[in-house]
Amino acid sequence: MQTLCNIAVNSMKRRNLTVMAQKAILRLREYNRSRGQDQAAKWCALQAVSWPEFASALDADLWCETKSACSSIQKNATEKLEKLGLDLGGGGHYPLLYFMVRFMKPREVVETGVAAGWSSQALLLALRENRRGGKLYSSDFPYFRLKNPERYVGCVVDDTLKEHWTLLIEGDRYNLPFIAERSQTIDLFHYDSDKSYSGRAFALQCLQPKFSATVAILFDDIQNNFHFKDLVGLRQWAFKIFAFEGKYVGLTGPFMQARA
Repeated sequence: MQTLCNIAVNSMKRRNLTVMAQKAILRLREYNRSRGQDQAAKWCALQAVSWPEFASALDADLWCETKSACSSIQKNATEKLEKLGLDLGGGGHYPLLYFMVRFMKPREVVETGVAAGWSSQALLLALRENRRGGKLYSSDFPYFRLKNPERYVGCVVDDTLKEHWTLLIEGDRYNLPFIAERSQTIDLFHYDSDKSYSGRAFALQCLQPKFSATVAILFDDIQNNFHFKDLVGLRQWAFKIFAFEGKYVGLTGPFMQARA
């Protein structure tokens, strides 16, 4: 009963009702595509390679730094979430994100899907370590089943890291055009929000004009459908797939093409 009450109250905030309706419609429209999850997961499993070996081959010292930094991220985030007593979901492949930001030294990073903020913490921490004043734009939509869900978005992110962070919480359909208008050149894009095929395609279409010539593109949960497989096949991009906590993450884009 409390959950239904929370949904009703949250639907009246900002443009939440529109976003919630769009999500429901997308799930119905893409039912047939979601039925192919087993085949998509099998393709991912066949393509997956070792993430530690990939990172070590690029920069062994940075791989060691990443392990140490992410151990602290995990410890601090776990402690904060235990105090809240809520399950706010996982944080994507945050070690990979930390490593990529430290390795690439991007000036602008965009991510979709924040939740508790594991990935945001990793990205912001890496940007600070780079000492180049990089900026992170994050797009999310609060858990509308919770009471006052806005307070939980990015709740594990340290206050000391928020100076270079723009957090938007009205959903990708509103947030991404806003980001596209204000960003200069996006060097790294991490997608971990709406798992639908069309949601992923919309994000790319919206932000692609701002991608740098060497942008790295990461998609979480690519086992949900064939969007990632279709993308790299159509663009003829080199790619890597990594298993992480029972799911798969895909890395592609001109960044990978240059290393093929």
